[in-house]
Amino acid sequence: MQFCNMFKKLQQKWGVNGLNMALIITTFALGGSACARIAGQLLKLTSLEKNTIWWVIYILLVTILWPICVIIISYPLGQFKFFKNYLFRIWSKMSGKTIKKNNKKIKIAIFASGKGSNTDNIISYFKSNQVANVTLIVSDNATAGVLEIAEKNSISVMVLSKEDRLNYTSCVENLLKNEIDFIVLAGYLKKIPATLISQFPNKIINIHPALLPKYGGKGMYGDNVHQAVIENNEKESGITIHFVDEIYDHGKIIFQEKCEIEFGETVETLAKKIHSLESKHFSRVIGEVIQK
Repeated sequence: MQFCNMFKKLQQKWGVNGLNMALIITTFALGGSACARIAGQLLKLTSLEKNTIWWVIYILLVTILWPICVIIISYPLGQFKFFKNYLFRIWSKMSGKTIKKNNKKIKIAIFASGKGSNTDNIISYFKSNQVANVTLIVSDNATAGVLEIAEKNSISVMVLSKEDRLNYTSCVENLLKNEIDFIVLAGYLKKIPATLISQFPNKIINIHPALLPKYGGKGMYGDNVHQAVIENNEKESGITIHFVDEIYDHGKIIFQEKCEIEFGETVETLAKKIHSLESKHFSRVIGEVIQK
């Protein structure tokens, strides 16, 4: 269990999905084995006996060969970019220098209208992430609980005025001023206008509490969705994570996960199942989309 928790923390810190994490660990292991074997073979070419000096030279050779080996092995495993940045950070720490990189962290803005349970999960997920973090919370509700979450995490907020909600002009200006790269809708109930979508093409994603294209569109949110699903005697429901376009709940689907609707299911019990799926998958999928 402790190993699994450490694995998940590293995965979040490095901002990689499960497959890439496995490939990274494989690269570490193969790189370590390769440099150890090469160092041993090189020392066999000398007349040194296996004493203290031999071991000192062996350790120095392994230290020098390891970055070369992992970089070479990372190519066929598709992890070159990760190891290039990883070795860069090690060198920066060892040299005591702060070297500026062209790669900056991706800045995420979350749009939310309610209490912000998904927002809280997303902030926590990206808090120690090296690829992206949440830097702005946008809400159309001045009393939304999500604003308290933003304050607790020292994240800037933008509360949209009535005028903002009509044309989003100042909203777009603020997003650009804050250098936002990616937008996540986490319980945001207003329709996103074309002016905002055009500024962030394929950079806005939403989560919907049903299996689209069913039970989408205006008015289909929260308990309204669950009620409709149950009344229509559906056998399953779930979540849909999708890109946002000019039509409600219409953009390209990124990810779906299902849950069974049992006999006697209520709006409350179905809502709990859906929330569990959201907590399990939303942050992870956001991370995967951002890295593509």
